[in-house]
Amino acid sequence: MQVDTLIHTAGPFQGQDYSVARAAIEARCHYVDLADGRHFVGGIDSLNASALASGVSVISGASSVPALSSAVVDRYLGRFRRLDSIHIGISSGARAPGLATVKGIFSYGGRPFRSLQNGAWVDAYGWLDLRRHRFPQPLGKRWLGSCDIPDLELFPLRYPTVKTVSFQAGFASDVGHLVVWTLARLVKAGILPGMGAFAMPLNRISRWMEPVISDKGGMFVRLDGRGSDEAPLNITWTLIAQRNHGPHIPCGAAIALARKIASGAQLPAGAMPCMGLLTVEEFLEPLCELDISETVQ
Repeated sequence: MQVDTLIHTAGPFQGQDYSVARAAIEARCHYVDLADGRHFVGGIDSLNASALASGVSVISGASSVPALSSAVVDRYLGRFRRLDSIHIGISSGARAPGLATVKGIFSYGGRPFRSLQNGAWVDAYGWLDLRRHRFPQPLGKRWLGSCDIPDLELFPLRYPTVKTVSFQAGFASDVGHLVVWTLARLVKAGILPGMGAFAMPLNRISRWMEPVISDKGGMFVRLDGRGSDEAPLNITWTLIAQRNHGPHIPCGAAIALARKIASGAQLPAGAMPCMGLLTVEEFLEPLCELDISETVQ
C-alpha cells in the first residue's frame, strides 16, 4: 500500500503501546494520533531516533489537549513578561463521548497523579477536587473535577516560568457529574477497585438522557501572570460548542496536519507531542462549519 499519512484514533490510549506508530515508521509513513493519555503522549519521543532515520513525522496528542490548549497558550504568551499559571477545563455537551474515551477517562478515577501546584509536584485525584466553573453564556455554571492529561507533564517544560498547571473536566448533566465524582471518592477510599466496570452502563445511560441534557459544551484556558508593565495580567480564552458539535473538536488538529502534509508542507521529522505545530486558527479552520465560537476575557 502507498500510504503517506496514518491517523490513529483507536483509543483508549491510556496503557496502549506504540505498535501502530512503529508500523508507520517502518512503512516510512507519517503518523498522527488523537491521544490524550498523559504517558502515551509524553513518551512518544522515545520513537524520535527511528522516526528521524525514516524521515517521517510522528505526532501524538493531535487533540484538544495538548494541541489546541498549547496553541492557545502560545497565542497569548507574548503578552506576558512572566506566565505563572495555566488552568484548563472542558465541559461536555449532552452527546456522550465514545466508549473508548469513557474507559480512558475512568481509568484514573479516584487514583493519584502528579500535578504542579504553586511550584511543587503534588498528588491530585482523578475526578475529585470538585469545583464549580462559570462559563460564558449560554453554558453558565458547570461542575468540574481533576483529570490526568499530557499538559500536566508537558507544559512545565514548555513554559518554564509556570508554577501551576491544572486541568479539570465535567459533564453537561450535574447529576451525571456528581455520580462520577461519587464513584471516584469510593475508589479513593478503597471501597471500589476502580471505575472501569461503570464505563459501559454510564455511557449507555448518558445516551438515553441525551434529549433532555444541554447540547452545549465548552473549553477554557486561563492564563495568569505579569504583563509587560509588571501589572497582574489574566486572560481567559473560551471555546463554546453548540448543537452537540463539541465531540468533533478534537479532530481539528489531525485534519489540519493531514492537509499540511498533503499540500507538501514540511513538518519536523522525528517523534513529538503536538505542540507548536498549529496555531489556534489552523486548528479550528477544518471545523468552520460547526457551531463553535471563541471568546476572550
